[in-house]
Amino acid sequence: MLIDAHAHLDFADYGSDLPAVIQRARDAGLVHVVLVGQWGEGSGMASARAALELARTDPGFFSATAGIHPHDAARATAGDLAELEAICADSSVVAVGECGLDYHYDRSPREVQRERFAEQIRLAKRLLKPLVVHTREADEDTAALLEQELGPQGGVVHCFTGDWKAAQRYLGLGLHISLSGVLTFKAADALRDAARRIPLERLLVETDCPFLAPVPHRGKRNEPAYVAFTATRLAELRGESLGEIERVTTANARRALHLNNGPPSGIQGTP
Repeated sequence: MLIDAHAHLDFADYGSDLPAVIQRARDAGLVHVVLVGQWGEGSGMASARAALELARTDPGFFSATAGIHPHDAARATAGDLAELEAICADSSVVAVGECGLDYHYDRSPREVQRERFAEQIRLAKRLLKPLVVHTREADEDTAALLEQELGPQGGVVHCFTGDWKAAQRYLGLGLHISLSGVLTFKAADALRDAARRIPLERLLVETDCPFLAPVPHRGKRNEPAYVAFTATRLAELRGESLGEIERVTTANARRALHLNNGPPSGIQGTP
């Protein structure tokens, strides 16, 4: 019983065998997959619309998110932001994102990345929806913006690859932290140290497929079924049973991403 908290099944990588990929996920014991849609150059919000369309085919098994990735911050227009808001208002869209800062590739100017990130944090607040945060080599600025703008609906730092110090700052903001197949990579010692220390009730697992396939599938196309390898490694690191990791991370994903039940009572949006 697992939830893949972050998957890009609308990507062309699955164009020839998506039904088989979904069936393997079910066979592996997954009970839900969060489909992450985003803006694309030349296609606008087509990815987000595709994720939403797939989510509607089986609302019990799929949910969608939509956002503008930091790589695309400089190319997305005001019209794209308006369309994003309309998509995110749909009840099948559970969260805004992924959005955030990526200083590793710097495909958009950093100032523009920060502006787009802040706009999407505010959008999440207006819609009472959690945020799916992307951060790479940008933890200081990411945390600072979240401290200024984040609303009570919280969110998830997806594909966390930082250390315990960075994790503590996000935990202090009330965010959940999602671990990907990077946890199984040989060089990820600092991440494994953080994974041992982060309270279990704040952890999710994800694939970020088609990227970052875990060992023993590293270098191949990733898919939701492989989230089991990350969960197994997490159980080993923490000295917990796999069943406990499955149970708690599944409950965490449902809570953090408001899956199937909307925002917790008492949370109010901003105008």
